[in-house]
Amino acid sequence: MSVDKIAGILRAISGSPHPKNYTSAVIAAAGLSTRFGGETTKQMTEICSKPMLYYTLKAYQDAECIHEIIIVAREEEIPFWELLCKENDISKVSKIIVGGSTRQESVRLGLDAVSTDSKFIAIADGARCLITPDQINTVCRSAYKYNAATAAHRSSDTVKIADKKGFIGSTADRKTVWLAQTPQVFKTNLYRAAAYTALKKGFEATDDNSLVEEVGHAVRLVECSALNIKITEKEDIEVARAIISKRLSEETK
Repeated sequence: MSVDKIAGILRAISGSPHPKNYTSAVIAAAGLSTRFGGETTKQMTEICSKPMLYYTLKAYQDAECIHEIIIVAREEEIPFWELLCKENDISKVSKIIVGGSTRQESVRLGLDAVSTDSKFIAIADGARCLITPDQINTVCRSAYKYNAATAAHRSSDTVKIADKKGFIGSTADRKTVWLAQTPQVFKTNLYRAAAYTALKKGFEATDDNSLVEEVGHAVRLVECSALNIKITEKEDIEVARAIISKRLSEETK
């Protein structure tokens, strides 16, 4: 047996990246930022002299498992992102397309834009700008083994389930409670089937895992970090700024 064949078998067993695991990242960045407020959308809000979306793109650019990046954006912001990618050598971006009226529609449009070589799709929130390349790679490798995997974090809080009147109905077992994050990575054909089944049924979900769950496929949970927050409120910017500033200072040491 050749060395290359043995190496390929070992990669398959370990879930490591392989040229056959061509992975397309779809970055959802077409939101109106309603909860965020202000005249500037979240993705264009500056953190440490760069727009927020830059840090998300840079993480996927530097993740070895990612082969291409599709940005799903607001139409009027596309020229800005084109220039930003050019000036910052975000070379994996193959397309920047206009998003839909909902996040679910935007991701489906991104799915339709991936390369014909795509075997896996990594769906990400543009507003999760604190994700790291290592975390992205870890989730992708898990998806290579299980066909579906998601970044997540174990809940450190006690979770209460409310009744219809707003009182505590029950208490969830904290050992089984996870907070879903992105990336959410799936075999491309699996996600395509899930996305278009949801479209046909009129099923709307709060995340992409739910679409895959709806067609009966299990999704592997991958522990990432409590720091992989989604920027939602203006207060979250200060948290992101502190973390990014610390990372940048460590890079220059």
